[in-house]
Amino acid sequence: MGERARKIRRAVFRVITIVMGFYVGVLLLGWGFQSKLVYHPRRGMDAAPTDVGLPYDEVFFHASDGVKLCGWFVPAKDARGVVLCCHGNAENISNGLDTIEIFHRLRLTRSSVLGASPEPVEGLSVFLFDYRGYGRSEGKPTEQGTYLDVEAAWRYLTETRKIPSDKIIVHGRSLGGAVAAHLAGKHTPRALILESTFTSIPDRGAEMFSIIPVRAICRFEYNTRDVVRTLHCPILIIHSADDRLIPISHGRKLFEAANEPKEFLEISGDHNSGFLTSGAVYTDGLGAFISRVTADR
Repeated sequence: MGERARKIRRAVFRVITIVMGFYVGVLLLGWGFQSKLVYHPRRGMDAAPTDVGLPYDEVFFHASDGVKLCGWFVPAKDARGVVLCCHGNAENISNGLDTIEIFHRLRLTRSSVLGASPEPVEGLSVFLFDYRGYGRSEGKPTEQGTYLDVEAAWRYLTETRKIPSDKIIVHGRSLGGAVAAHLAGKHTPRALILESTFTSIPDRGAEMFSIIPVRAICRFEYNTRDVVRTLHCPILIIHSADDRLIPISHGRKLFEAANEPKEFLEISGDHNSGFLTSGAVYTDGLGAFISRVTADR
């Protein structure tokens, strides 16, 4: 082998070494910083329900591992039920005033006398809570920790507030959808609403980082689709075709996996504000679903 060939070979080897080193470095960073990619906990409380004219109780309760959690219970007069809300990964309950107002003021219908038009009614109580590490809740977020947290929220409603399970509608948005689905797999709520939710963390990670073996190194699951397959409560899947963070294909796959009774509501707008910018499409669809699933209650 000539000197020129040896130099070329050494240069190629160096390039390969650098590329491989960079690739391994990316994998190590991906392994070590996954939690920061999944969770963006917000501590500061920006608002309260009284800012929109709604009285509320700030409550503290404990997860089964002893972590102290915080939540808001916003009662509605003559409430048709209670919505247990699981928020996304980059907010806390103080960012949920829009959600509280929508559910609290949602126009539902109930059966009236035979032959008459359904009577419009308003009123769903709302319970929002913060996962560990968010808002005024103690601790640090983990996948298993969020599952313990939503279980604690359920116990607060059913044991402390004495609310029957068939009066509780569980709602989750984005990451919160995975948490909500997990709860519905352990208990039997009146209904489950999954909004802008992914099929699983590895599924979405593989789509976003195609050159990285995400499934091999991912330390998080949040496998919403597998859980949904096991559920038998009414399910409403809400997703926007404009969602770029969690494509609507994830919502479609969740709907396909779900058992009957199930409904799909397509809205518009981006991942974070589609439920607001969709206006009546969202609120009317939500109200119609909840009216149907609570009609016999």
